[in-house]
Parts: sequence; structure tokens; C-alpha cells
Amino acid sequence: MATTERRPILLDFEKPLAELESRILQIRALAEDNDVDVSAQIQQLESRAQQLRQEIFTSLTPAQRIQVARHPRRPSTLDYIQAISDEWIELHGDRRSGKDDLALVGGIARFHGHSVVMLGHQKGRDTKDNVARNFGMASPGGYRKAMRLMEHANRFKMPIFTFIDTPGAWAGLEAEQLGQGEAIAYNLREMFRLDSPIICTVIGEGGSGGALGIGVGDRLIMFEHSVYTVASPEACAAILWKDASRASQAAEALKITAWDLKNLGILDHLLPEPIGGAHANPIKAAEGLETALLENLEALLEISPEQRRQERYRKFRQIGVFSEAA
Repeated sequence: MATTERRPILLDFEKPLAELESRILQIRALAEDNDVDVSAQIQQLESRAQQLRQEIFTSLTPAQRIQVARHPRRPSTLDYIQAISDEWIELHGDRRSGKDDLALVGGIARFHGHSVVMLGHQKGRDTKDNVARNFGMASPGGYRKAMRLMEHANRFKMPIFTFIDTPGAWAGLEAEQLGQGEAIAYNLREMFRLDSPIICTVIGEGGSGGALGIGVGDRLIMFEHSVYTVASPEACAAILWKDASRASQAAEALKITAWDLKNLGILDHLLPEPIGGAHANPIKAAEGLETALLENLEALLEISPEQRRQERYRKFRQIGVFSEAA
């Protein structure tokens, strides 16, 4: 992961914290220029800044969590793969279209002595890269590539790790012509029959069928500030109220945060993030993900493939089940 110093990208709710940190820097500079000892005052302000940062990131609204999940510098699939794997060989193409979808990447890796297949959505770091990767919105060829890699993993008894980070599948005319719905539906069906352990992690934005296309697994892990939703709050607000500006209200109603999904019994493992979000300390975020993946993988390897398939099926059949009071 890149560690070069860059100008921070501030979210709206981070501005009070940024102003306080800027004030600390100004006071420190003035003190050095005038040879004045203000260490006690600076320590007090830094303590206040730390407290404010804690308060902000422990009380985010669903709409604010979406902003964190979409942060341009949030670690991507390739960032995490490079951080947690000992070896990584990227594989390309779906063997059908003759193209390689850059919005969905995958390959073979070594993970704590295990040969595994890792794949996931990949967003860009700047405008040019985002255009090349279609902002993480995979085409039918991307989902067929993912299925090809998962079938390879199943054939050679390799565990599968998927990393979800997309606003949704590509909804262009060409995608529909190439069978976007069929490609995603095929993945949903086939992932249920695989013998390999499958661990899915929402690392940022899990949107609609684009997320589900690689989201059928034995375990679902979500980072604390990631989101998982049937439709983006903006799309939901436009559909329900014909007003996309009511996205914050839609975000509340959709129950899209990791905490919501944990309470609903959909999420298996909620992964805490460093204060300030995963982009504030990517190395620490990757270490937490590596530990969670290893723990869940070891547990899944202790049970038979048949039992894993049965539990996977039961897990998804239970989603949405409810009881009505008399």
C-alpha cells in the first residue's frame, strides 16, 4: 500500500476536526518561531482532537458511513490482497468475450500456507483509473471471469475469498446485451454448489446485484464503516419519492450499515476499523482483515464440504424470515 504523504480529502463531518488540527499546527509553528514553550497547551488540544475524532467516528449516521465507504482513498481489493497474501498471481479474462474486465480482478494467492483464490471489485484511485475500471462496476465478462476462477478453486480444493466494493453492476446497454442479469444469476446459483470454503468481505460499498454476484458465501465479513444495500440510497429516494435529495432518509430506512446487518443476523463478523476509517490507517485495517479471514477459514476447514454447502444454503434461506405476533 502506498505510504506517501498526500493532502487529506475531507468529508463534511470531518471539518471541525480538521480546523482543530490546523490550529494545533499553527500554535506549534508560532511557538517554535518565538521560542515559547506551549507543550502543555498543545498536549491539551491534541487530547481534545483525539476525543473529537473518537466522538465523530463512533456516532456516524448511515448517510455519513456511506461517505466513508466511498472515500477515494479507502483501501481497495488489490491493496488488501497485496497486504495479506505471501504470493499473488493475477489471472485475466472470462474465456468467452475476449476481453478482460478491469472492474473485477482475481487470481491465485498464498495465505498462511494455504493456496487460495482471491477476487473482488476494483475501483480506481483517480479519474483516469476510475474510467479504466468503470468505477468498480463489473460487466457480464467480469462476473463470468469471477465464476471461472471460483470453479478453478473448487476443482483444486482451494478456499475462495471475495472482496465486495461496488456501487452496483454496470447497467449500460451493452451490459444488458451481453447478459448482465444472466451472468449474475448464474453466479448466485453456482456459488451455492461449490465445495470450497467461501468467505465474502464487504470492504467498502456493497451495492445491489453487483455485490451479490460474488456475495454468496459461508461467512460474511463487513468493515465497520462499509455498507451493503439492495439499492443506493440515492436510487431508492428517486424511486420512492422522486427526490434523490432524500437519500439520507432512505439510508436510515434501508438498514445498510454493518451494525444493522449484524442485528438482522445477516452479518457473521463485524470488523472494527481504525479511528478515522480504514483509509486513515490501511496497514492496521489489513491486519484486522487478515486475522478475521484466518479465523473464519480455519473454522470452515474443520467441517466437511457437504456440511458447508448445507449451512450455506440454510444461512441464505433464513434471511428475511420473520414471525408475526398474534
